[in-house]
Amino acid sequence: MKKQSLWLFVFLISVSTTIGQTATNPTTPILDRELFFGNPEIAGGQLSPDGKWISFMKAYEGIMNIWVKKFDEPFSKARPLTDSKRPMRGYFWSYDGKYILYVKDENGDENINIFAVDPMETVENNSVPTSRNITPLKEITAQINLVSKKNPDIIIVSLNDRDKAWHDLYQLKISTAELTKIYENKDRVTGYDFDWDENLRVLSKTDQKGTTTFFKKEGAKLTPIYETSVTEQAYIASWTPDNKQAYFVTNKGDLDLSTLFLMDLSTQKLKKIESDPKNRVDFGNLTVSDVTRELISTSYTDDKTEYVWKNKKREASYKFLQSKFPGREIGFQSQTTDEKKFLVSVSGDKYAAEVYFFNSETRELLLQYVPRPDLKKVEAYLAPMKPISYKSSDGLEITGYLTLPVGKDSENLPTVILVHGGPKGPRDNWGYNSIAQFLANRGYAVLQPNFRASGGYGKKFLNAGDLEWGKLMQDDVTWGTKYLISNGITNKDKVAIMGGSYGGYATLAGLAFTPELYTCGVDIVGPSNIFTLLESIPAYWEAGRAFLYGMVGDPNTEAGKKLIHDASPLFSADKIVKPLLIIQGANDPRVKKAEAEQIVVALRDKGKQVSYILADDEGHGFAKPVNNMAMYAEIERFLASILGGRFQKEMPENVAKRLAEMTVDINTVTYDPKKK
Repeated sequence: MKKQSLWLFVFLISVSTTIGQTATNPTTPILDRELFFGNPEIAGGQLSPDGKWISFMKAYEGIMNIWVKKFDEPFSKARPLTDSKRPMRGYFWSYDGKYILYVKDENGDENINIFAVDPMETVENNSVPTSRNITPLKEITAQINLVSKKNPDIIIVSLNDRDKAWHDLYQLKISTAELTKIYENKDRVTGYDFDWDENLRVLSKTDQKGTTTFFKKEGAKLTPIYETSVTEQAYIASWTPDNKQAYFVTNKGDLDLSTLFLMDLSTQKLKKIESDPKNRVDFGNLTVSDVTRELISTSYTDDKTEYVWKNKKREASYKFLQSKFPGREIGFQSQTTDEKKFLVSVSGDKYAAEVYFFNSETRELLLQYVPRPDLKKVEAYLAPMKPISYKSSDGLEITGYLTLPVGKDSENLPTVILVHGGPKGPRDNWGYNSIAQFLANRGYAVLQPNFRASGGYGKKFLNAGDLEWGKLMQDDVTWGTKYLISNGITNKDKVAIMGGSYGGYATLAGLAFTPELYTCGVDIVGPSNIFTLLESIPAYWEAGRAFLYGMVGDPNTEAGKKLIHDASPLFSADKIVKPLLIIQGANDPRVKKAEAEQIVVALRDKGKQVSYILADDEGHGFAKPVNNMAMYAEIERFLASILGGRFQKEMPENVAKRLAEMTVDINTVTYDPKKK
């Protein structure tokens, strides 16, 4: 069961060694960008429901596509199932193993369709099977609500074909693409919940004030059973085996940390099951057996993720795997229908990931693949990620992660402040981070702050960022920078700020509102003008409008207009005096190209130093590997030229060509407010 949350509406955000210009340490080589941002050799492995096949992602004509092989065959015998020209967002097997389904948009526009392919179809001449678009509608954002176990030829989907702002609910037959409407959404429905028997039991609706009401559905009758305000959250995580009660997660009222309850739908009574044993973070995830319908585990993520085991057998398997891979995180990424055989991921902050087959009955453990085997060879040069905490300007404790370069003294370092997206909901986590490792290898300290409004730290912390864009939220980043400087880790004259989506906004805000603090900035798909950002939100975000206004201000009020004006870096462009690199996807439906154009024009016309990278085939973040490689090559060069870090001059011919194509002459940039 998936969370029904207004977080849907925030700006979510995606060896050979070469010697560079300078050396941090003769024993620490510059690692090739390809190791961090090129295609993995194999990724996303899944067992078929019967365990006889393994599907996975692998490059096909340079783009990550879906492949399949028999379990007992070598990966070299695998065959491709798709030939997409854009990397996949993900895929899954139907419950009977007859189909593999995936979703895809066009060049990052987030107009999403659902596709099906028969993994057993035989083809000739090294071609791929036929992928069928089973939602062949234009300009929709299809969502998958349920994958049927009772009838594996059925999935339940929601489509905004009738009304772009609202999704109607349909039954979709995979084999024929036949659609049958289940519920026509004319009353602001934002969530659909199905029980174990695949009956639609609960609907949730969000009104114009952002209040969400849950309704019990009995035939055509809808009875309200629970309500949350725009600053609260609740969702159904699963059901008891008899379907009489829902596992319900909420932070309503006096609750700060989200907590797991049982809700009796007939009486609406809540019985507390548990919350964080350490009383520090929100309820995390619930794992339930599809075989027995019983709880397997719950989890909580503070500095790292910890599990509370309900199933002794799965706990024993987990502890066995921990004993084999101490200091790393274990993930059960795929399983057979009988829940006896698994693909298990093993990962860590300074380790290249590995994926193993694990038989929980025999404890057989077989390495299946290493996504980045060349990175595995140079693990000695990867840097540990250390959890840290510090106080912000108002005394609020901010946690985050610090990654320091290997083989270099931890003092007076050039530093990159790497700000995550969102802002309301996402957070940075402990583990391998390609950007942090890449920057650390180039000689930079990297700070990833979980500023207020980051998810997981409770309702008060989440909402503490409301109406604080460019103010206290920015202070949380600023005081992190000051913390590193005051502790001697960071050279105060060599600090960059960088991030994507909200992190791009924080970059612009950092340069505009604290111009003395940063030496340069890298803005990736970040909004510069909150007015135009709000005016251009996708139609299907309508239910989240009050949520967005609660974060930044209501543009329909004078007080809101002032808040938005003062928080928009565009209107303080004259204060930006440090070099800025702006990176944008032309098809971004969330932070549109106009956000980049406005600030580029404003800075250029004021004689400021600004560079602009624009990908005509990307959206909210880059997906294509050649674009990513080109982007990070330019980021690397930009930072090295200003902060003095190392960089890899060489790049493949196709990457150099693509970088040249994406590099925009700022003198040609125009901004037409009518096309915002």
